[in-house]
Amino acid sequence: MNKPNSITRDLKEVQFRGAAFRSPGGAKHYASPSTEDGKFILRNTLKVPLAKVPLIVPIPAALVLLSFAFLPACSKVRAKSDETSVVTVGVTKVVRKSLLRQITISSELVPFQEIDVYAKEAGYVQKLYVDYGTHVSEGQLMAVLEIPELEAQLQEDQASIKNASDEVDRTEHELKRYKAQYTVLHLEYTRLKGVSQTQPGLVAEQEVDDAQGRDLAAASQVDAGESALAAAQSNLLVNKSKLIHDQALYGYAHITAPFAGVVTQRYANFGTLMQAGTGSSTQAMPLVRLSEDDKYRLVIPVPESSVRYIRLGDPVEVRVPALDRSFPGKVSRFSYDVQEGTRTMHTEVDVPNPGGLLMPGMYAETTLTLEARDNVVAVPLAALDLAGNQTTVDVVTPAGRVEHRVITVGLETSSDAEVISGIKEGEVVVVSDRSGLTPGEAVNPQEVQMIQFQSKQQ
Repeated sequence: MNKPNSITRDLKEVQFRGAAFRSPGGAKHYASPSTEDGKFILRNTLKVPLAKVPLIVPIPAALVLLSFAFLPACSKVRAKSDETSVVTVGVTKVVRKSLLRQITISSELVPFQEIDVYAKEAGYVQKLYVDYGTHVSEGQLMAVLEIPELEAQLQEDQASIKNASDEVDRTEHELKRYKAQYTVLHLEYTRLKGVSQTQPGLVAEQEVDDAQGRDLAAASQVDAGESALAAAQSNLLVNKSKLIHDQALYGYAHITAPFAGVVTQRYANFGTLMQAGTGSSTQAMPLVRLSEDDKYRLVIPVPESSVRYIRLGDPVEVRVPALDRSFPGKVSRFSYDVQEGTRTMHTEVDVPNPGGLLMPGMYAETTLTLEARDNVVAVPLAALDLAGNQTTVDVVTPAGRVEHRVITVGLETSSDAEVISGIKEGEVVVVSDRSGLTPGEAVNPQEVQMIQFQSKQQ
């Protein structure tokens, strides 16, 4: 066992209730007073094997008194060291920048128009000019149906028109004959009547009366002939109208594209019997499905909290992850009401597709700008402290002292806040932990770089 004098030579620190010792090997130990023979029991707090140092060391009483005398002086040295320590804090400068508050909503691209093309009249597919992926223009012929009944009806209509036309010709000739007879009989009556008036008794009154009767009868025949001609002409118009009607129906045998687009589905083949799509009781089958591909629409549910910022014509950025590209769009229409079940408003964004890259069903992310501020004083959200209704920041003065400031904030994004009043551009604010800082405390400011990120909703 080592002697007490050798232990006192290696003594580095002395404290009451746990005097600290360093052994010759450099390990630190703490000793507690023992009631046996004035000895100290060493405790190895740094987990150094105690076999290398004595567990019980006899300490003279003079050494214990000396240690008590040094305690106040050691406490004063440590207090002065604490007073001179300076906390290092992360800071950033207040700058001007443009702030945007945006919302990103995911949706699915759907064609601006998409319809199933049906036949107006029942018939067999005689010719089919389109297939999957065929691009068609407006009015382009896609299929021709064979409709035998309508073909026969057209021939019947043409025959009826010919008969009606012949009837018109016949009545016209009869009318001319009636008019010629009326002219002769009317002249005869006029002459007899004139002679009877100028030379009474020369012509019997009976002859005058007979001439007058024949004149009136001829006039009646002329009227009847004109009526018959009018009836024949009307019948001709009826037959012509019927022909036009049947020709229009037969025209539906030629199925054309109602708008420019692409065929995304084909249901019929050559020879397929197509039912008329006008009757609700029949299970009519469409010919093809046609989608407009030069423009798409995105139906997005705008949350109730953002409805007040939506305006017609607002520019929108549409990003398609599958293509890793963004496309411009605009708000084209919305429903002006909030759905009760989802608390969202139906909003549609039109997205042009001039290059043909977009396809129906693609997943897209729509970013709407709700609010924007240009060239405003801004601070990071990490610098703000909320206490009740007040917002404060810790400003580091040029002298390196902490100063609490009450500020007024405006627009807030996911990373920054607009400052309306309270601080100025160029001042330095604390963005690190501020829980232990007090006004007037000296700090060591160290500028840090704030990390920006994009969230789904800002």
